Amino acid sequence: MWCMKKEGMKESREDYLETILVLNRKSPDDVRPVDVANHLGITKPSVTRAMTELEKEGHIRRNEKGRLLLTESGREIAERVYEKHCVITQLFSRCANVSEETAESDACKVEHVISEETFQGIKSYLNAMPKSVEN
Repeated sequence: MWCMKKEGMKESREDYLETILVLNRKSPDDVRPVDVANHLGITKPSVTRAMTELEKEGHIRRNEKGRLLLTESGREIAERVYEKHCVITQLFSRCANVSEETAESDACKVEHVISEETFQGIKSYLNAMPKSVEN
């Protein structure tokens, strides 16, 4: 299961956009609401409601087949969250030596609340880390 937050609307919307991005990379222009629901382990009606809101906000659009596409603003949000997810997962797995599953799960929680300053510091730290320190 990918990230899915229950705490707040902002986090869940970010997770939806991130999921569309990830699924779109696997199957361009062929992401259906049911694919998002299956990926997140939630109900299709929940996804449908969220997609309606994201469409109203201008973060997604649907093509003629009803497939979900990110707009420029949606893609920017999704890529920002996905980058945080990947970097934080890497930090937890490389530096804290936790399992990939735990690192992924914990990154899902942290990616929405971490400050930009801290995130940039983590990126710098990982980039400067000697290769011999890695697992």
